[in-house]
Formats: sequence, structure tokens, C-alpha cells
Amino acid sequence: MQKRILFLGGSKFQIPPIKYAKEQGHYVITCDYLPDNPGHIYADEYHNVSTTDIEAVLELSRELHIDGIVAYASDPAAPTQAYVANAMRLPSNPFESVMILSRKDYFRSFLEKHDFLVPKSESFDTFEESLSWFDKLEKPVIVKPVDSSGSKGVTKVYEEEELEAAFNYALEFSRAKRVVVEEFFERDGYQVAGDGFVVDGKLVFRCWANEHFDKNCNPFVPIGESFPSIMTEYTLQQAQKETQRLLDLLGMKHGALNFDFHYNKKGDFSFLELGPRNGGNLIPEVIKYATGVDLVKYTVDSALGLDCSDLKMKEVKGYYSSYMLHATEDGIVKEIWYSDEIKENIIEESIFIQPGDEVKKFDGSNHTLGTMIMKFNSQDEMLEKMDNMEKYLKVCIDN
Repeated sequence: MQKRILFLGGSKFQIPPIKYAKEQGHYVITCDYLPDNPGHIYADEYHNVSTTDIEAVLELSRELHIDGIVAYASDPAAPTQAYVANAMRLPSNPFESVMILSRKDYFRSFLEKHDFLVPKSESFDTFEESLSWFDKLEKPVIVKPVDSSGSKGVTKVYEEEELEAAFNYALEFSRAKRVVVEEFFERDGYQVAGDGFVVDGKLVFRCWANEHFDKNCNPFVPIGESFPSIMTEYTLQQAQKETQRLLDLLGMKHGALNFDFHYNKKGDFSFLELGPRNGGNLIPEVIKYATGVDLVKYTVDSALGLDCSDLKMKEVKGYYSSYMLHATEDGIVKEIWYSDEIKENIIEESIFIQPGDEVKKFDGSNHTLGTMIMKFNSQDEMLEKMDNMEKYLKVCIDN
């Protein structure tokens, strides 16, 4: 019998699971408030309903008698997926737990309550409320929305006179109109990213990466992830143990996870975020190259209640990365310059711009100008190029 599955969103990054579901013969429905999103052309039907309007999506889902619902690579849609699935008794995780993972303020409070290592953190509705808290913290601090995605609205603040502008900037990207102010976590080594998958409450697969940022642009918005992570086996085992402890506390039973964590100078593990959904930046696609594991397949299958017990841990073979093409300043695109050294590394690319287009400086994932998957011959080559990509590849701008 044909299964009916609803996808929350149809952006270019959400096309892989939509196409997979169609290939499997399922009846595919998409919804969001952007009818021109490219993923909708692959669906059997589309509905103009916001993915964050949980009651409207629930009403639509009941009308359509869906068998499964997916929020792929979307922080804002993850609570909607859980809410609808819980209400309709479809495969998912507890709505309350997904909300904790989706809201930075709830997540920080939960981590602190259960003795995870977490920076001093509070959230506020108004700038005035945050002032006394700011005075208590060691500087610098990080100011960010409680509920934004793609690292939008984040600022590092050193002085009190910088706080109001940072607070208001964060508010622009918060649907809840609430802002986190927390101590800056001085990490040791790379921030660790990647995806994992939960089957019957156990983290049966995880693939972790080094997260890269453009030092010439924005230090908080990732421009790519490189696999495998160079963290030691001890620290990775620590991450596995702490992740499983968190999953047990939250009662998480099924589906994809997106990781962001780091270590302090003492080597202690700390969650930055644990997203209850697949990662963006082509992370599942790179993982498939690196391990052969297709997390897109398991995400769709799990949402439909199909058997995922064959998913096993597989280590990375080779050296792979994703890369988000971006501009380091506002202006008009002159050209995309490739060095000879980088051309041989690119195994997939999709460019969203052309000469003459107006572009913005990369301060959030919404300003991504193209995507690439790269393969390298060694760890040293991979890290050197990913950390210094401006030497090999850049968007040239006319001001």
C-alpha cells in the first residue's frame, strides 16, 4: 500500500529526501509558505502552509491522512514535526523533548539541571533586563536568538556599549522575540559537527567532522565541515557517552540528530547544540560519500515506521568536506575564481549565482551562494585548504 508522507519545506537543501521518497513509490506532499521553492516540483502535491504553524500543519495532516512527517535540515520545523506526529501517533520523539533541543534557552537550562558542562547563560525579552546579567559575566559574551537557525543573529560582545545593538540584532532573527546572553566558551581545537541517527533509543550511528569558519568574514557561521574529525578517540568516546545520556534523559527514540559540540582547554566536553533533525551544509550527502551510509534513506524510512535495525556504525574512509560558497563583502558578483589546486578536489558543485548578481556578505546560511562537496588525498591537505579557502576559491566582488 502506498504511503503518504508530508515534508515540511521544499528548499534546495531539502530535495534529497523528497526525491528518495518518490523513488520508493510513496505519495509525497510538501508544504511551506514559499511556493517557488524548488523541492515542490518533485512532490505529488503542495500546500501553502507555514512549517512553523503547528496547528495549521496538524489540520492539513489530518485532512491528508498522512503516514509520516519529515522536518529535514530545518530547526524551525522540528517542533512542528514532533507535535503533529505525537497528535497523530506517527513515529517521532516527544514534543517536549524536541522543544528543549530546538530552543537555546530551554536546552541550556536542561543541560545545567542535569550536570552537563554548560557556560553561564540566561535569556531575556528586553535589552534592559539583560544589563545586570551582563555585568556578572566574564567577557566576552555571546548574544544570540533563542530560536534562530543557520547561525543567524549571533554577536560576540566585549563592552556594555556594544550590548544593545547586539541584542536588537538577535531579536530580528527570533520568532519568540527572546535572546540568550551567555559567557563565551573558549574551545580547544575545532568545533565538532556532524550527524547521527537514533534507533530504538540508541545512538547507533554517528559521523563527526571538523567545523570550519571564514576568519575574513563571520566567525560564527560555518562555511563547511570536513570528515573525519581529528579529535582523539578518548574525546569522541566521551561525546558518544554524553550524547547517549542526553538521549536517555529526553526519551529520544527515533531519527536523525545534528551535532555541534566542543571541548574546553581541560579537554572537557560541552554541547553547543543537538538538533533533532538532519544537518544542513550537505552533511548527510558528504557522510554518504565518506561512509556509504545513506541518512536520507533512514530519515524517510524511520518517519514511516519502517525497519531501520540494519543501520550500523561505519567509520569514515578517505577525506571529504562540504563547502558553502559565499561572499566576504556586499556587492556585485564579478566572477567565481578557482585555483588550479582546488579544481581537482571538487566532486559535486551547485552554484546559485552568476556574474552581475547582487550579493550580501556571509552572515548567515541564508547568504550561501553555492555548495560543493570535495575530496582530498590526505588529512593535512583537507585541513589546510578548508582553513585557508580564500587562497584557492573565492567570489570576486565589484563594489
